[in-house]
Amino acid sequence: MPTQEPPTTDCSIQRTLDLIGDRWTLLILRDIFRGIRRFSQIQGDLGIAKNLLAYRLNSLVDAQIVTKAPYQDRPVRHEYILTAKGRSLSPALVALMRWGDEWCLTGDAPTELYHDACATRVELQPWCTSCNEPVPPPSIRSRPGPGRTFSTDTIPVGVHP
Repeated sequence: MPTQEPPTTDCSIQRTLDLIGDRWTLLILRDIFRGIRRFSQIQGDLGIAKNLLAYRLNSLVDAQIVTKAPYQDRPVRHEYILTAKGRSLSPALVALMRWGDEWCLTGDAPTELYHDACATRVELQPWCTSCNEPVPPPSIRSRPGPGRTFSTDTIPVGVHP
C-alpha cells in the first residue's frame, strides 16, 4: 500500500513507487487520465472494492497527485482531477503501456495514443537536450546528482550484454 512516511532512500524510483507503485493505484490513475473521474465510475470500471478504492484515492489526494472537486451537493459527491503533479505522470504511464504492448501482447496493441491536434501517433523516447536527438537505453548512464546524500560510482542504467 502507498505510504506517507518520510522517504528513507535517495532513490527517486523507490520514492515514486512508495506513492504510486501498486497495481490499483496505477489503474486508478489510468482511468482518471482517460476521463473516468467519479468514484462510482472508477469502481465500476476496475471492479475494485470500495474501501480499497477510497484508500487509494485518499492517498493520491494526500500526495497532491489528484484533487477532489464536488460535482453534486445532495449527497455530496466528488470527482477526482489530476493536478500538475499528477499530469506529469503521463510519460511514465505511456512508457508502461508501450512496454506492455511490446512484451505482453501476442497481437496488436489494444489502445493507440495520438496527438489530438494532428492525429499523429505519440511516441515516447528519452531525448538529449544538447545533441537534440533520441538516446537509446544502452547509451543512458547515471551519476550522483546534487540531492544524493551518499556517493556511488557511475551506474549504467541501459540494457547491457
